[in-house]
Amino acid sequence: MHDQLPPEPEPLGGGLKQRHLTMLGLGGVIGAGLFVGSGAGIAVAGPGIVVSYLIAGTLAMCVMRMLGEMSAAMPASGSFSVHAERALGRWAGFSVGWLYWFLLVVVLAVEATGAAQIANGWAPGVPQWAWVLVFMVVFTGANLAAVKNFGEFEFWFAALKVFAIVAFLILGTLAVFGLLPDTDPVGFTNLTGHDGGFLPHGWQGVISGVLAVVFAFGGLEVVTIAAAESDDPVRAVSRAVRSAVFRILFFYVGSMLVIVTVLPWTAQKAGISPYVTVLDAIGVPSAGQIMNIVVFVALLSALNANLYGSSRMVFSLAERGEAPRALLKVSGGGVPRRAVLASVAFGFVSVLLNLEWPESVFLYMLNSVGAVLLFVWALIAASQLRLRRLVEREAPERLVLRMWGFPWLTWVTLAAMAAVIGLMLTDDTARPQLLWSTGATALVVAVAGVRELRARRA
Repeated sequence: MHDQLPPEPEPLGGGLKQRHLTMLGLGGVIGAGLFVGSGAGIAVAGPGIVVSYLIAGTLAMCVMRMLGEMSAAMPASGSFSVHAERALGRWAGFSVGWLYWFLLVVVLAVEATGAAQIANGWAPGVPQWAWVLVFMVVFTGANLAAVKNFGEFEFWFAALKVFAIVAFLILGTLAVFGLLPDTDPVGFTNLTGHDGGFLPHGWQGVISGVLAVVFAFGGLEVVTIAAAESDDPVRAVSRAVRSAVFRILFFYVGSMLVIVTVLPWTAQKAGISPYVTVLDAIGVPSAGQIMNIVVFVALLSALNANLYGSSRMVFSLAERGEAPRALLKVSGGGVPRRAVLASVAFGFVSVLLNLEWPESVFLYMLNSVGAVLLFVWALIAASQLRLRRLVEREAPERLVLRMWGFPWLTWVTLAAMAAVIGLMLTDDTARPQLLWSTGATALVVAVAGVRELRARRA
């Protein structure tokens, strides 16, 4: 631990514009988890899923505000890994950096496989593995080129997802008030008028809903990693975080409100996107295919963002001596190509495991990162508690974005995360994820501790 704030780090290579970061912030979390996975939340919470998303979204919003505060004060390509090292010691930076990298490259396999399954449905003659290969090659190429290529890919992907959600919100609202052709007003009876009212499974259902949806908010963190490669990191991260968190809460909570208002919550079918069910009900032609395209784009967008985020994280670890120094090689355009290739290589191994052993080897890997996001968020909050005091003392002018209600709201957020972890222990479906993730986290922290002991003895 140093006594003074470090100088502002140099970005790898500028090229990301404000519009790239704003859309990355909006699009980073709008993925298949929302479009498809939200059905599981509705099944356990009923209309109360709106409250579940409000709770989970508020938690994510607080974490992002903390992360935004630290990233605006100290922009770095390693983002919260650098902040954790600065605030809590090398063990914390090492642990959170490697855990997040592992999370991204494992989830990348799910996204590549999911996108390949959709593409295989459109072109059955092309095997699933060939689609995976095409996606990996295309996005590796995009990430090996100048960073602005990544920014452009992500801008247009995110724009399509945002357009899809806005269109859904407009159509759904018109359906509620009977303003679409050949429709009668639905009103708000579906919110309270079916099988147990607004909370059919009580508050226990709402809590189960939180466990089902909280991880859908993962991905926002990539904005603060990308901000380090923008032309004005401090201003860019401040604006991106401010605009993203409220709009995402609006998109998530708003679309859930539309879904459970237009149709009774019992009308949702397992395995079918709630968005498709609603669009079919209000007479949108080819709703299933339209949502298939949106989900396909959402998966490729997340794959692209995860590839970018994982390469920058492992590059930052190498910069601080926590990963092989060979990964520090940077191209003339400022792209850490070896870090990109290392992340792709491990991502490819994950994909192969997913294709070959989805119910055994890969399932264990997926479970081992299932709750890692919560541990990452907890370290972000703990880091912010320490760093805020340090920045206030050493360089208060760097606090251009401040966490609300400091320090009380930070402590409340940490307590909420502890509560979610406690609830996961009591939930039969979430418990295996928590136990495997805790094991993976303990292993990484143990390695970090051994490294730190060796460094002190040297």
